[in-house]
Amino acid sequence: MSETLGRRLPKPRNGAGRNVPTAIGVGVGLGALVVFSVWAGPLAWYLVVSVAIGVAMWEVLTRLREHSYYIPRTMLIILGQAMVWISWWMNAAGLVAVYVTAVLVLMFSRLFHNGRHRPPINYLRDTAVGIFVLTWIPLFGTFAAMLSHAETPFASGAASIVTFMLCVVASDTGGYITGVMFGSHPMAPAVSPKKSWEGFAGSIVFGVITGALAFKFLLHHDAWVGALMGLALVFCATLGDLVESQFKRELGIKDMSAILPAHGGLMDRLDGMLPSAMITWVAMSFLTTL
Repeated sequence: MSETLGRRLPKPRNGAGRNVPTAIGVGVGLGALVVFSVWAGPLAWYLVVSVAIGVAMWEVLTRLREHSYYIPRTMLIILGQAMVWISWWMNAAGLVAVYVTAVLVLMFSRLFHNGRHRPPINYLRDTAVGIFVLTWIPLFGTFAAMLSHAETPFASGAASIVTFMLCVVASDTGGYITGVMFGSHPMAPAVSPKKSWEGFAGSIVFGVITGALAFKFLLHHDAWVGALMGLALVFCATLGDLVESQFKRELGIKDMSAILPAHGGLMDRLDGMLPSAMITWVAMSFLTTL
């Protein structure tokens, strides 16, 4: 994740449309990678999540740097990877410990980026954005990795991962289909003009049904609990999408990068999954105590 790699990051074409066949092909490829990593076991899943977090941080921090935010990209990516891998051995306690350490390192190191004899420029702004990135990507994303260890009395960690992925994908799919077909009432036009209340309703229907079915047949738990879980993930996925939309709006960009043909950046695909992963892990951890 060197500075040279950052300069090679392909620039997104802010006004370009999407090539549907290419988008479908890339989506299928990503789905196949997820399925294989879940099937291969927890270590493979951790590797996939680790790479995804690293790439997403690289995209976001590169875009911030292009817009005059001074945030130590390489250092934050390394700290983000430490957050992922410490959780392999120490679970949530290790994750929180490294996250707090990363925040402190960022706060203190940012004081001296201009040396000892000149004050830092935009210290509060850049430090706050750096903490936001650490929270949004490696902290939330690591909960997705830890789902591989979230075993219930009746289901494996792999089932928890699949349930999480199915609910978020169903929410996105339902929102897209109903939004395209029936969307006429903007949900938050100042943040995301294309997102409609009709699309949100479709997300709820698809997410709740998928959650109920996944809990019933994958986690062997009550369907009504899955319906509530699906509803919670719809809200998380939608809010995550709105957060990234506002983030990109403030930077004046359409996509985080063009690393995924017809999709934009990897972060553009992870926006709703990151907060949803944390909620899923909390729910699965609670279920193991019942």
